[in-house]
Amino acid sequence: MDLFHRLLDRYLKAGTLTLVNPEGEREQFGRGDPRVTLRINDTNWPRRLLWQPALAVGEGYMDGAYTIEQGGLQSLLELALRNKPWGRDPWVLRIPALVERLGKRHYELNRPRRSRSNVAHHYELSVDFFDTFLDSQRQYSCAYFRSLQDDLETAQQQKLSHIAAKLCIRPGMSVLDIGCGWGGLALYLAKRCGARVTGITLAQEQLEAARLAAQRAGLAGQVNFRLEDYRQLDEQFDRVVSVGMFEHVGRNHYRQFFRTLRQCLKPDGIGLVHTIGRGDGPGITNAWTRKYIFPGGYCPALSEVIPAVEKEDLLVTDLEPLRLHYAETTRLWLQRFTRRRAEVQRAFDDRFCRMWEFYLASAEASFRWARLLVFQMQVARDIAAVPLTRDYMGTAENTLNTLARNRATSTVRSFQPSQ
Repeated sequence: MDLFHRLLDRYLKAGTLTLVNPEGEREQFGRGDPRVTLRINDTNWPRRLLWQPALAVGEGYMDGAYTIEQGGLQSLLELALRNKPWGRDPWVLRIPALVERLGKRHYELNRPRRSRSNVAHHYELSVDFFDTFLDSQRQYSCAYFRSLQDDLETAQQQKLSHIAAKLCIRPGMSVLDIGCGWGGLALYLAKRCGARVTGITLAQEQLEAARLAAQRAGLAGQVNFRLEDYRQLDEQFDRVVSVGMFEHVGRNHYRQFFRTLRQCLKPDGIGLVHTIGRGDGPGITNAWTRKYIFPGGYCPALSEVIPAVEKEDLLVTDLEPLRLHYAETTRLWLQRFTRRRAEVQRAFDDRFCRMWEFYLASAEASFRWARLLVFQMQVARDIAAVPLTRDYMGTAENTLNTLARNRATSTVRSFQPSQ
């Protein structure tokens, strides 16, 4: 039995993996569910799996190095993440992780020019492509599920009201949206809360789509979208919000990010950062994700973020972990993508489709099995900037959700309760 098979035999404890070689010979490892059968089409693939596990699993799926005959992609990823064979004994399997860790600071060195390049790699794909799986407001971040029966539109609407409630916005307030994407949150805060919103992005495609959406919504005079790096900002706002952008900042730049956020907040202002995070301490971005999806990206542990907040003289006034919400979000994205896969393949090719299938499936698996989650962190300069208890959030959130259900066009007068 070669090294690959010996390691599977030793480390695969949860679930059953059956391998079928090109000659049709079968070998089974482990026991119980999930049950996965792989037909190996490329005899070099097991060797690559030993030395570059993350790349080999993803690229192998994209290139057809293996075929999943039983269980499906999601079951394969569950099997891999529940067993986590790489990065533990024996020493030979620690080498890939060690190489990755040695290069982590370089990978995340996101100076302005590299940041623009990294953003373009992912977000400059056409709006039509993202519309194949996103909701109608193009929210490319974790939705908020009050029930597992919520559909994507409902859950994303609830995410917007959840964030708005934490921001305590009054009509006429100025709001900065760092990493505004296609403008969904900015337009929501303008329409529902009566805010004047400035949204910044590094993606030209997103900028154009956001401006068009503002015009169509009749909010062009209330929302201003700009192509700008957060490090160039020199204005102050009543509120600062950043959703799904902090993952692109990089550990080398956390203090600079929060320094900028503080400088942009008025003395009594409130900020909110919504980011994917790690529940098991600092780590690395796996090589496949870094190469194909988010170059320069990193999902932080709280232990890496809080020191930067403290050193830049900000106070954490609320912190909420959202655990399985992103697993549900990516599950629904993959369902939508699958239904419209033929359209995507006509515009791109099969390998591109398989790359996105693997990305969305592995994202769901990571939030279910690899201790990824989402943090919503509220910060302020003044300890008295927000009320004493969290009751104000529920009151405002219920009002906003009622307006959404009734398709009302009015704004909420005020979220600011008595202190």
